[in-house]
Amino acid sequence: MLTPLTVRRVAIDTFREHVAYLHRDCTAVRAEGFQALAKVEVRGNGAAVQAVLNVVDDAALVGPEELGLSEEAFARLGLAAGQPVTVQQAEPPASIAALHRKIAGERLAREDLHAIVRDIAQMRYTKIELAAFVVAANQFEMDRDEVLYLTEAMIEAGRRLDWHHEVRGGPVVDKHCIGGIPGNRTSMLVVPIVAAHGMLIPKTSSRAITSPAGTADTMEVLAQVELPLARLQAIVRETGACLAWGGTADLSPADDVLIAVERPLAIDSPGQMVASILSKKIAAGSTHLVLDIPVGPSAKVRGMPEAQRLKKLFEVVAARLQLQLDVVITDGRQPVGRGIGPVLEARDVMQVLQNHPDAPGDLRQKALRLAGRVIEFDPDVRGGDGFAIARDILDSGRALAKMNQIIDAQGRRPFDWAAPPVAPLSFEVSAPRDGVLVGVDNLVLARIAQLAGAPKVPGAGIDLLRRLGDPVRAGEPLMRVHARFEADLEFARRKAQAEPAWRVGTRDELPRDFTPTHGN
Repeated sequence: MLTPLTVRRVAIDTFREHVAYLHRDCTAVRAEGFQALAKVEVRGNGAAVQAVLNVVDDAALVGPEELGLSEEAFARLGLAAGQPVTVQQAEPPASIAALHRKIAGERLAREDLHAIVRDIAQMRYTKIELAAFVVAANQFEMDRDEVLYLTEAMIEAGRRLDWHHEVRGGPVVDKHCIGGIPGNRTSMLVVPIVAAHGMLIPKTSSRAITSPAGTADTMEVLAQVELPLARLQAIVRETGACLAWGGTADLSPADDVLIAVERPLAIDSPGQMVASILSKKIAAGSTHLVLDIPVGPSAKVRGMPEAQRLKKLFEVVAARLQLQLDVVITDGRQPVGRGIGPVLEARDVMQVLQNHPDAPGDLRQKALRLAGRVIEFDPDVRGGDGFAIARDILDSGRALAKMNQIIDAQGRRPFDWAAPPVAPLSFEVSAPRDGVLVGVDNLVLARIAQLAGAPKVPGAGIDLLRRLGDPVRAGEPLMRVHARFEADLEFARRKAQAEPAWRVGTRDELPRDFTPTHGN
């Protein structure tokens, strides 16, 4: 007979890992297996949760007759504080043998990957086991069938939205970028343009984990993005679109858990990338997708051969899942837009929607190109006509009107796009000598913006003052870094000094195929 303990909520965010806290002098549990990092199962009132055990000595945190649970584990168990629970050693996940085979380099069958994903979605894997799966899938690259099975399993493990009643046989469209380029907030322009054309585009996006801003972080400057599923569906029915955080929809929960491990490890293997993106789009009910693959020396994809291989993998898996896919390979040699960070990127988006003369031209042109490709999914639109239709919608103000409708439906936040609330502290990075900007490191720029506080501090980030191909003089500012706190400003300054993000050279050093784009 297991001796009950009193459950206690421990206010620690363990970021997508269930953690249990047991006092070292707990008299109810003394078995050898209850050591730090052991897996335990906690049960109470018919509910159960598995967690990694931490042993504590401070009775102020957890007493000898209590069992503490981290924020996420406590919420998952669903009991009130003070309720009785029992704790016992957890059985290993049923899929652990399949994981070991992948670690050994074996190819996994459909049932293996479905079992692994089920256990991941049910939080049965520790972060150590998750990291082992991520590394093994990266080291022993998954073949096309494995990628298909992984995608299927991710879709099956969560909710799946159905918009057939709304579109009556028409397409449900989406646009996605594989990431890696600072700025590049094209989705916030594509969505209102496409919705104003009359197509259904339910856009669920992620938050940034190791980047300065995700679409959800930037949209949150303008409107609420954490929407209950029923409200999200109502907004899409009312406006034809949404720009919401996907976490509340529970569309691909296993992927959310895996991302929490992949990003800190800086692992983004092709197979996992394909499964992650396609599973979320199909789960969101999309039937047609435009996919942006930026290519550049400091982008996720460094060259055209790699881009073509990734494009083919996306196309093969999408076709087998009956998702119509249009892959667009774009220039990823520098950031898109002028701002990096939620507030600065929101400013850029609103300038484009307002047709303001200072709007970043590269962001406008790329968004129109992608929106045009999405619009060409409309069976009544002739191929090649989408760009002109998208441009007319933007120039006429219909895209701005649609964006305002979406913002109001989701819950408007006060935001003056003409005087955005940028963080108050700043420093500038200047050109070291006369010349031409011939290189930019996207990764370094993203890291500087993060160290300045983005996206946690929405007004932190970088204003880009020059672009590739621009002539510069020694001492001329290239970018301005914004931060709220002195410590963040100093961290960003040290990074900018240690790793220059810009390279100044001669015009002859620019790539032969480079065509300058301008912020205005």
